[in-house]
Amino acid sequence: MTGIYIHVPFCKRKCPYCDFYSVCRPELYKDYTQAVCRNIEAFRGRDIKCDTIYFGGGTPSVLSAEQVDRIIDTAGKCFDLCKPEITLEANPSSVDREKMLGWRKAGVTRLSFGVQSANDRELGFLGRLHDFSQAKSAVETAAQVGFRHISCDIMLGVKGQTLESLWDSIENLTALPVDHISAYMLKIEKGTAFDCDEMRNSVADDDMLCDMYLQTVGQLESKGFLQYEISNFAKEGGKSRHNLKYWHGEEYIGIGPSAHSFFDNERYYCKSDVEEFISDKVQSMVVLEDDPDKAEEYVMLGLRLTEGIDIGKAEELGGKELGENIRKKAALFQKQGLCVVEKGILRLTPAGFLASNSIIGELLW
Repeated sequence: MTGIYIHVPFCKRKCPYCDFYSVCRPELYKDYTQAVCRNIEAFRGRDIKCDTIYFGGGTPSVLSAEQVDRIIDTAGKCFDLCKPEITLEANPSSVDREKMLGWRKAGVTRLSFGVQSANDRELGFLGRLHDFSQAKSAVETAAQVGFRHISCDIMLGVKGQTLESLWDSIENLTALPVDHISAYMLKIEKGTAFDCDEMRNSVADDDMLCDMYLQTVGQLESKGFLQYEISNFAKEGGKSRHNLKYWHGEEYIGIGPSAHSFFDNERYYCKSDVEEFISDKVQSMVVLEDDPDKAEEYVMLGLRLTEGIDIGKAEELGGKELGENIRKKAALFQKQGLCVVEKGILRLTPAGFLASNSIIGELLW
């Protein structure tokens, strides 16, 4: 099954830490919706079976229920949709009951709210347009109108955040009717408003981030949210089926400016230019790789997941030398408490996730 990713490149206001492509151009919503549908229609007749659609951004919740419905309806006519999980990312400041009812009617099955914190001072630092009371109300309304799968994001390492305030935020979020939590460590990205020495010196240092991460893993587990990926935690039945496609190396088609794809054994993306996307008859794609290294991708993506990787499969994909190197290095990392190897399956521990880039580099090269 193929996944469909729709990048919605619009925000009411750009968050100072975000480097995803987005613009504040509400006058383009209508033309953008038409362009998305036009690009979906280019796949008509190819007999592509899909079981997930994901509206990411940006802020997909700025679109009207009618615009979301039109995109989903077009996808249903051009792809073979098989009981799809349809996710829409939402900001608490751009939702209301009527919109959510419309999204439900259109076929959206899962809402992912960018809450980030239950502390209003931390939300102000992050430049969010909502306070926690508004976020709480949005999540509760989503449950009331019938959404069974609701996710919330939380940010670790915010200026002034402590282990205690983070604990309180997680307590508040897990008390809501949600079945999924995504916990991300704040990173100062180049070109963002936060890209300055003053900001780098004011947010949590690496040691504090590690403490926050490990506390988050333990606290969420105690609340029934089991970790299944470096940054993602879910109750039973609450995992993001779409995002699992990325980490399992499955195919997905990205539509919209800056959207990436992995389809027909090629990795490619659309340029980050919404006006060009709207004006093009079909979005022009830039090919990244036409023959990606399957062993490398299997290890890099698979070790993001708590299910880990099968060392034997990595060896089949990359050769005996790779398999021997993984076994040798994994034995050392296991002694350090960074991974577990059982019956040929290599899994990183929470402490290992904190050093995953270094570990993966050692295993591969």
